[in-house]
Amino acid sequence: MSIELVNVCKSFDSNEVLKGLSLTINDGQTTTIVGASGSGKSVALKHIVGLLRPDRGDVWVDEHNVSRLDQDSLYRLRRNIGYVFQFAALFDSMTIGENVGMGLRRMPELEEDEIRQRVSECLALVELSGYEDRLPSQLSGGQRKRAGLARAIATRPKYILYDEPTTGLDPVTTAVIDEMIVRMSEELGVTGVIISHDMKSAFRISDRVAMLYEGMIRIDGTPDEVRASDDPIVKGFIQGIPELMGAKS
Repeated sequence: MSIELVNVCKSFDSNEVLKGLSLTINDGQTTTIVGASGSGKSVALKHIVGLLRPDRGDVWVDEHNVSRLDQDSLYRLRRNIGYVFQFAALFDSMTIGENVGMGLRRMPELEEDEIRQRVSECLALVELSGYEDRLPSQLSGGQRKRAGLARAIATRPKYILYDEPTTGLDPVTTAVIDEMIVRMSEELGVTGVIISHDMKSAFRISDRVAMLYEGMIRIDGTPDEVRASDDPIVKGFIQGIPELMGAKS
């Protein structure tokens, strides 16, 4: 296993968001965590990278207990983790090449020529060759998402965390982003963790799908296993039938 969340609990004031979340994410697989808005998907993702620490429970990445790492150890761990933000989070005043190369410039072992070469390679992987000198404002929404993905893979991480990668995109562009995510898994061998509420996308790109409901994992299985579930909460969510979700089993 590569990532494991064990009985993770997290509250914000009186709002208990995670209530004993346990989930194992295996090496080389793509796992999508789905759930309704406000169910705690982003909170779970931030625990993996150490942006949040659990009130109770443990988060393990490569046999390191993330919640107990000091700042230097956490920084070293994060070098193995790429993060694709929901709205790409590109810096408007920087070119695409500068955005993609940000993390590389924090790696003292890399010369400038090596950085430029790797930026070019990453942009080619997301089909943005020749876009190094453009500004984010000159790109479409889908192109900005792809540039964000190029930045995430630039440091050659073992893991990529995706925060709602297809939010705000049309169906055709969503399919393109989905294909990119599958390519990252197949060509780079990365372990992917995605949070999404787009079930069509989740079933298309995932080895496993885990549904977060009321602070815990309601189901964790292959796309076929999740589709075949008789759990009314699961069926109600994936079919978009809120009446089913009102009947707890």
